[in-house]
Amino acid sequence: MTDRTRAFRRKPARRIAAVGVVAAGALLLAACGNDDDMSGMDHGSSAAASATAEPGNSASAADFNDADVSFAQMMIPHHQQALEMAKLADGRASDSEIKELAAQIEKAQDPEIKTMEGWLKSWGKPTQAESMDHSGHSGDSGDSGMDGMMSDEDMKELEAAKGTEFDKMFAQMMIDHHDGAISMAEDEQKNGSNADVKKMADAIVEGQSAEVKQLQGILDRL
Repeated sequence: MTDRTRAFRRKPARRIAAVGVVAAGALLLAACGNDDDMSGMDHGSSAAASATAEPGNSASAADFNDADVSFAQMMIPHHQQALEMAKLADGRASDSEIKELAAQIEKAQDPEIKTMEGWLKSWGKPTQAESMDHSGHSGDSGDSGMDGMMSDEDMKELEAAKGTEFDKMFAQMMIDHHDGAISMAEDEQKNGSNADVKKMADAIVEGQSAEVKQLQGILDRL
């Protein structure tokens, strides 16, 4: 196994003036006749206001901003690569805890991918940022802005490994991968506006931080 030295990345009122009954009536008529003007008071995207909610996806009909869109577009391929890594454990991993954790990652992240795809569809946004290729990479350097993504070479090395070698490589690579997801989720916590997207970001930070500790513990005993 090629030695890797990877550092963890922690990024860590409305006023209503009433002047007599006549004035109040005039204000009411004006409001009724100018619905379009009132729509301009929406805090989020106009697309969000008209979007039809997907079943179980309250975020699809709610306000959102560019940070919410970017989070979903980047986290989808990030999760997809984690699923690829987890599926490689079948027939290669020898440590029971690695096997259990791989199954846990598949169970948690596959539904999240479907949820994020539903949000983007309802917002009228592509499920992949225009600057990314199908692998989630962009530009000549392969830097998609997604921390923790493995290179094609990394994935080939993991696929070729077996037994304890696979276990160690999987644990270290997944730590790095999780750290990247945590970093992106922390950005969403700070900059996002959609309550449901931010809730998912909270869950990612909490759940994957716990898995990082578990993976480090596995590495320490292997």
